[in-house]
Amino acid sequence: AVMFFRQVMDQELAQYAYVLGCQRTGEALIIDPGRDIDRYTEIAKEEGLCIVAATETHIHADFLSGLREFAENHQVTIYLSGEGGDDCAYVWPKNSDYDVRELKDNDEFMIGNICIRALHTPGHTPEHISFLITDTGGGATEPIGIASGDFVFVGDLGRPDLLETASGLSGAQDPSARQLYKSTERFLALEDHLQVWPGHGAGSACGKALGAVPTSTVGYERKFNTALGFKNEETFVRSILVGQPAPPLYFARMKELNREGVPILGTLPAPKLCAIEDLILQSTAGHAVIIDTRPDRKQFMAGHVAGSLYAPLGISFAMIVGSYVDPAAEIYLILDEERVNLAVRTLVRIGYDNIVGFTPPSELSSSRLVNHTLPRVEFSDLGANVCVDEWTIVDVRGESEFETAHIPGALNIAHTRLASRINEVPRGKPVMTYCRSGNRASAATALLAREGFEVTLVDGAFQDWAGLRQEL
Repeated sequence: AVMFFRQVMDQELAQYAYVLGCQRTGEALIIDPGRDIDRYTEIAKEEGLCIVAATETHIHADFLSGLREFAENHQVTIYLSGEGGDDCAYVWPKNSDYDVRELKDNDEFMIGNICIRALHTPGHTPEHISFLITDTGGGATEPIGIASGDFVFVGDLGRPDLLETASGLSGAQDPSARQLYKSTERFLALEDHLQVWPGHGAGSACGKALGAVPTSTVGYERKFNTALGFKNEETFVRSILVGQPAPPLYFARMKELNREGVPILGTLPAPKLCAIEDLILQSTAGHAVIIDTRPDRKQFMAGHVAGSLYAPLGISFAMIVGSYVDPAAEIYLILDEERVNLAVRTLVRIGYDNIVGFTPPSELSSSRLVNHTLPRVEFSDLGANVCVDEWTIVDVRGESEFETAHIPGALNIAHTRLASRINEVPRGKPVMTYCRSGNRASAATALLAREGFEVTLVDGAFQDWAGLRQEL
């Protein structure tokens, strides 16, 4: 019998968890679980395994950890990083009767016949550890792979600036980047054949060039990961800090809850099916946030419930909700019943538990009350000279995108920061909003409209704009 290995992909957050099992003893370990842990216990059960331990590479900033949920089940041992100093120490297990053990650099523990060794790999965060996995039950004397968390991704490294940009710890970027450099030296000392199992894939805001290939090897990354190709620390530090996307607002809250204690979920919220009239009633009374998840933004712009936000279900759903919505708010969703489970799971993974009701999109077309529209114009139809005297133009792309080229006179606020910086948008004239494709701008348009702005979406590709040739 040899090791069981399964990578569990969370499509919406581009996050990977890992189930490792010893098929001889039937014991299993979960690495970096999200909060709705039933999906891992389900896999284990199907494979005849029982999860006896859970661990994570670091205090996550982009989703809520499932470790405390596992700890509530007292048959599960929790392994946590004991590195990184007091500022990064876990608070939630203190004074509890959870079975929690701290891991220092090079500490080992066994799951059946699988040996797990912790490597302290700081940089992304000070307490970050990676796990070297050796399948001794299969006769191996050397590791098969490394669960690298948010340290090494396929084609990139975990960003070292989040402590500063997301958690507000000023002056943390530079020392973190230097720590990361030291950690990469340790990674590069590993054997080429070692598999690399990262914590994220393409679409995550934890790095700038994450690959969409789910796993790699040390040798492959040594050859082709440009972030690992620097000959000295100074050029590495300068390069790694440039062009990182602005982290969404909810990252700081995730970090805090994962450190202090994620509320116990138990069972998933079960939103009730609502008539469209009830939805509108809740909305006008000001109690609720309505999130319209229809895939086609043109449909949304052509008719929606006044004041509703726009967040299509998919890779940007958590990003938009997490950046635009108060976690305490009552949430109503516009989406089909068969997609409710996916939306609910995505929301609880970022700490939105107050999901009250849902209405299928088909209800919208049949109701006369759903009559709020927003104007949209295609980039290809927008003249080269957009008059900033008549419009406030809001560019909701990232800073580095904006610096490459933008509409002259535009105000740049990354869409993940717009809710917190809405007061910077002047009230005197109508607003026009755009991004690279219309995706982020459509969410921003709905937010601005809800806040009382007269707003037009510029849809389509920025590169189709006639004025771009003059700009570049």
